[in-house]
Amino acid sequence: QVQLVESGGGLVQAGGSLRLSCVASARTFSRNAMGWFRQAPGKEREFVAVISWGGGSTYYADSVKGRFTISRDNAKNTMYLQMNSLKPEDTAVYYCAKQRGVYTAVGVTPTEYDYWGQGTQVTVSS
Repeated sequence: QVQLVESGGGLVQAGGSLRLSCVASARTFSRNAMGWFRQAPGKEREFVAVISWGGGSTYYADSVKGRFTISRDNAKNTMYLQMNSLKPEDTAVYYCAKQRGVYTAVGVTPTEYDYWGQGTQVTVSS
């Protein structure tokens, strides 16, 4: 059973920064693409960013491109999301997720992911 645990959420003013972390128990972590998604109240879960299994390929939603940076440390089974220039519309519960399969191309749809963390709340005040 794979466990994903997010941390680092909180309350921040617009223009501020936060760094989210996701620690994974998966033995295959270094061979899995990993992603971040978010869900705001009353909205569907949406893709934020994804990083390939080796870290050499990343992809971002247009809404966060240039402000957020995804990274990973395979030696620590940990993935990160550095969020800068935060906006009130970034307010949501942020989830990390493990993509299904190993050595795969990066995916952007929730159905491509088989394990999810419990989420961490990010609130950006105006």
